[in-house]
Amino acid sequence: MWGEPVAKPAVTDDDPSLTDAARGPLDVTILMPCLDERITLPSCIDTAEEAVRQLEERGLSAEILISDNGSVDGSQAYARSRGCRVTECTTRGYGAALIHGIRAARGRFIVMGDSDASYDFREGVPMVAKLAEGYDLCMGNRFTGRIVPGAMPPLNRYLGNPALSGVLNLFFRSGVGDAHSGLRAFRRDAALDLQLVSHGMEFASELVVKAALKGLKMTEVPITLHPDGRDRKPHLRPWRDGWRHLRFLLALSPRWLFIIPSLVLIGLAVLVAVVLFRTPPHDVAHFGRFWIGDHWLIAAGAMFQLGISGLTLGTIARVWASKRGFVGRTRQLDRWVLAIRDDKAVLTGALLAAVGLIVLGGVAFDFLRGGFGPGGRIREMVLGTALLVGGIQVIFASFVVSLIDDELPPRSGA
Repeated sequence: MWGEPVAKPAVTDDDPSLTDAARGPLDVTILMPCLDERITLPSCIDTAEEAVRQLEERGLSAEILISDNGSVDGSQAYARSRGCRVTECTTRGYGAALIHGIRAARGRFIVMGDSDASYDFREGVPMVAKLAEGYDLCMGNRFTGRIVPGAMPPLNRYLGNPALSGVLNLFFRSGVGDAHSGLRAFRRDAALDLQLVSHGMEFASELVVKAALKGLKMTEVPITLHPDGRDRKPHLRPWRDGWRHLRFLLALSPRWLFIIPSLVLIGLAVLVAVVLFRTPPHDVAHFGRFWIGDHWLIAAGAMFQLGISGLTLGTIARVWASKRGFVGRTRQLDRWVLAIRDDKAVLTGALLAAVGLIVLGGVAFDFLRGGFGPGGRIREMVLGTALLVGGIQVIFASFVVSLIDDELPPRSGA
């Protein structure tokens, strides 16, 4: 027996007059999101029923729950005819159906799997054993198990899934080899504590990312991926959903997407500017066979402005991620946000903009008195413009951060 099973309620579970709450808790819920899956539901329910029997042999009570996402092919009626419980999710999306199903589940453990006949729910039984051992999340790994020929396109198998799993592990150190498997098991209370919000396919990444950030205990077991049994195209769109997953992961790691590249760009811009301003006007700086002239300062100005944009957007992304529960609040973040709310960022931006205006004012003065012709004062023009635009960006970003962050107490005297 795996741990202490939840006692079954005295009332019968099949009484239609009872509410879900009155039916009482169970040990395991086998959860399937469903959208027009009438063709594949029979085989999915067959393996799920066998999994229920195996769980009951081990002393665990279980249910099969279908979270329907608006099927119009009779999936709900068929599932009920097989004795499954059906809950209706009115918000469209793969993730929305699963979040709704997790909330409606009666089991303390949940085995989640797609209802397209690509997974055998009997393989969820060893996953429940892992949860009973003390793990919070158990992933099914298709790459250490078996991928039946024709079950996964080569692009997904050799590029998409390994790349996305690699990015996820690089950014969040989850240690999961198959982060986008459709068959996984987890503790219901742990999943609810993660406050999952993704309504689309990126739900698969969100669950693993938040579990890793929360320090949940995770493991994997080998599973088999079977060919999709539907007679139509799958809901998954490899390029669209792959990009959404990657965008989701990058947005949750502002250090890699924004901060580090932006600091590199600003550093290069400052280096080019210092070198050029130490050379005579219209001259070039030589480094052996390599040289840089005023045209490089134009590139430096663009890099500086892009770097400032990246730093400000990275700050906004970091605050957003902390508010959505993807990352925790840190002292460093709190100090940075407090400095923004105390208008230090506004003052910094205003200082940059003021210096830029002074430089541009000098250029304008020389121009009005006819002090330079075509091609004159290019360096000062680029420098002043970069500082002015960068300062305005910092000011605008500070306003946005102040609007979206409300976790810190108001500054004294406010």
